[in-house]
Amino acid sequence: MKHPFPKVTTPIPGPKSLELFEREQKHISTGLQRMALVAKIAVKEGHGALLTDADGNVLVDLVAGVAVTSLGHGHPKYAKAISDQVSRISAGSWTNEPRVRFLERLAPLLPKEIDRVQLYSGGAEAVEAAIRLAKSVTGRFEVLGFWGGFHGKTTGVLGLIGDEFKQGWGPLAVGTHLAPYADCYRCPIGQTYPACAMACVEFLRKQIKASTLGSLAAIIVEPMQGTAGNVIPPPEFLPAVKEVAKENGALLIADEMITGFGRTGKMWGMDHTGTTPDIMTMGKGIASGFPVSALAAKEPYTRAKPYAKPSAASSSYGGNPLACAAAEAALTVIQEEKLIENSRVVGAYMLERLQGWKERFPIVGDVRGAGLFLGMDLVKDRTTKQLLSGKTCERIYLECLKRGVLVMIYSPRVRIHPPLVITRDQAEAGLDVIEEVLGLVGSAIPLE
Repeated sequence: MKHPFPKVTTPIPGPKSLELFEREQKHISTGLQRMALVAKIAVKEGHGALLTDADGNVLVDLVAGVAVTSLGHGHPKYAKAISDQVSRISAGSWTNEPRVRFLERLAPLLPKEIDRVQLYSGGAEAVEAAIRLAKSVTGRFEVLGFWGGFHGKTTGVLGLIGDEFKQGWGPLAVGTHLAPYADCYRCPIGQTYPACAMACVEFLRKQIKASTLGSLAAIIVEPMQGTAGNVIPPPEFLPAVKEVAKENGALLIADEMITGFGRTGKMWGMDHTGTTPDIMTMGKGIASGFPVSALAAKEPYTRAKPYAKPSAASSSYGGNPLACAAAEAALTVIQEEKLIENSRVVGAYMLERLQGWKERFPIVGDVRGAGLFLGMDLVKDRTTKQLLSGKTCERIYLECLKRGVLVMIYSPRVRIHPPLVITRDQAEAGLDVIEEVLGLVGSAIPLE
């Protein structure tokens, strides 16, 4: 290796990691993240885009807590802000200086006319609040999302999950509908872009007409879909979706949980198309790992009742002093250290490397990216676009892990989103390992 990282000194998972994993398994419930269950590693500490496991192995982190740790690990300014605040006061809904400072720093960065913010502790909580707000404003009750979409796992938004994950939970919230997302490599309606003339948008119009009860309160959309595989729609899609919402008297909710705070090389994912939503939800990178989420909306909307009634939009943990100190520190560092620019520059380098893999590896079917939001499809056949099996992908994932790289490649729709602080050298080292492992597929790693 031409870089000092990753640094692997024991098998991964090593003995200390396995001992901790097995101790935990005696008590923790089922349903943990798949990547954690497959890897069986225990992490000890981290610095920037590098993680150290319990056995002292130094790993390149291309996951960032699933696009959460925007500042990476152990950032000194972030750690100091939280440490200082927790020694003063950490909880309570009263007005507090950290909250005021965070809101004042965030306000100028919001899209035009979006000027009111409410704080929460988790993504689904903020999305449910956004839906309540849309219902309050419009007096309607139906919500439409998209195939491949993901907005949380709570009951109120489970019906908006655009895949089979929602199966088996029984009756879902009434008034939820789904339409195809503009996933052009795998067009859900069998068209080819740009000859399709955005047929998915016309499908959306027909879906609303044929399937809803004429009471559409909101259309909720991810500017770029994360859980579906870091999918990036063509630039015409989001403006067209906004127009459809307007045609139907519905509000447009942009779910910026993953795409916000510089992840895509711009402050917001919607910035890539100049589309301004009526309501936004945000989280993940907002506080670099501290559980903070938010809803932002146009001020007149936030006065609509019942949303505007006292306590109707609040959260026990939302906006507490400790959370806001973390969020303010994260946003300050993102701005001061020019991490959005780093996302754009390092992300462009990584995307160029990935594009080259399409020529080298027949299993790489599609590559896409914006900033440090990168996706790749691993296929068994490029013509049919049949995805690699989960078993093969888990082998690829473990081979990368054994070489000291954490990346969400255990599924054929690969997601790469490192901390925004990642350096080019660290990105290069991580990609070197993935490239090496992809070269083993079909020989050391059976193609299934």
